[in-house]
Amino acid sequence: MGNRYTYVSDLGLDKVLIYKFDAASGKLANPGSNQQGAFSATLPPGSGPRHVTFSRNGNFMYVLSELQSTVTVFANDAREKYRHVQTISALPKNFSGRNDAAEISIHSSGKFLYSSNRGHESIALFRIDPRTRKLTAAGDFSVEGKEPRHFAIDPSGNYLLVEDQLSDKIVTFRIDQKTGALTPTGDSVEVPSPVCIVFLPMD
Repeated sequence: MGNRYTYVSDLGLDKVLIYKFDAASGKLANPGSNQQGAFSATLPPGSGPRHVTFSRNGNFMYVLSELQSTVTVFANDAREKYRHVQTISALPKNFSGRNDAAEISIHSSGKFLYSSNRGHESIALFRIDPRTRKLTAAGDFSVEGKEPRHFAIDPSGNYLLVEDQLSDKIVTFRIDQKTGALTPTGDSVEVPSPVCIVFLPMD
């Protein structure tokens, strides 16, 4: 955060490695060197961290674990030293099939967190407590396709676009600003094996 650190989700080590970043030179400090002051956030063995996102003030980090399909909340107490706060499943309790968690993002309002499930073929919704920043599961929504490897929230915060990789399409959902719930708009576009989408500012 603050253009001072680079975060790397290491699935094999079950850690989020935190490199010191020199914006002037573009160099990273070795995360294994205590002298250079690098840190890491450690998850339980077999978690398989895939992606991270942050609260707007940078005091909380949310880690999506691909192998266990969970979201883990860490508090940044001081100098990028992260303390475990919560781990919550991204899947409904009655689901027992194959699943690989894929993408995670926080709505611009700071009220909602979303993650995608490949296998359950859904977007999981969590509400973020404004005081503790802990998560409460608030439902899941079909992606109307297969293998939602990535999704993106548009800059207005009104729409969420899901890339269904194995269905060769991008599906658009409307976001309820009060509840965070997703409703299909009926709009989709055919794209061969989509895996990522980015919104760019217009000049």
